[in-house]
Amino acid sequence: MKRDDDLRRKLLAGLAASAAGALAGCTRAMAAKSAEPAPSRRRRKWGMVIDLDRCARCAGCVVACQQENNIPPLGAQAAARTRPIHWMDFLPPASGSFTATPIPCMHCEDPPCVKVCPVGATYQNPEGITAQVWERCIGCRYCIVACPYSRRYFNWSEPRWPGDDPSSLNPDVAPRPRGVVEKCTLCHHRIHAVLEHARLDEELLTDEALRRLPACAESCPTQAITFGDLADPDSEVARLAASPRAVRLLPEAGTRPKVIYLRETK
Repeated sequence: MKRDDDLRRKLLAGLAASAAGALAGCTRAMAAKSAEPAPSRRRRKWGMVIDLDRCARCAGCVVACQQENNIPPLGAQAAARTRPIHWMDFLPPASGSFTATPIPCMHCEDPPCVKVCPVGATYQNPEGITAQVWERCIGCRYCIVACPYSRRYFNWSEPRWPGDDPSSLNPDVAPRPRGVVEKCTLCHHRIHAVLEHARLDEELLTDEALRRLPACAESCPTQAITFGDLADPDSEVARLAASPRAVRLLPEAGTRPKVIYLRETK
């Protein structure tokens, strides 16, 4: 009986020693991990580069943007009376000084439209997109006046579709009602989807997955439009933005656009 008690005590002592050793090892590992530098939490800064050497002026980006973002066609009569809505449009040549230039919202780092909105309907999100809350807009159009690039549009009528058939609409983008201002969002719904998929799948988001993400970039047959994270120095869009050919529209306005052009070399 005494022998059994001695054996039991030795067994319990061995188990206690093993547990203490494991706990000490775990504590050391946790301490070492806490001593490691915290991973970088760099904030993304979405932007776009448009290479005017590559651009074929085919207007495929305009059509793709209209379809992706549920921008209804006005028709010839309405277009003759008011300004058609184009989130992606073309600047016409001016006195032969430059060729037609694709122009979306510039998504300025210092956007004047945000400053003048009295109700916060337009704002800049943490990743640099100048966004719009349609339901909050009161239609004052201060933002249209403030934008030096004329990249905002007022909805003068309810959206109508050919044959009054809305079945072809993109379910990811809400149609805008009459009386509000709208603009390019850099296809924010696409950005959100790819970020969410990467999070749920626990995969790293690659630069290759971003370069042609917006509808305009995806549709461009010459790959003249490159999208990505300007805050990532290894991204293609950041490399292009640092090119000697890189220019921004109206630099004197001080808005610091995140849509950047590469000048033609011919």
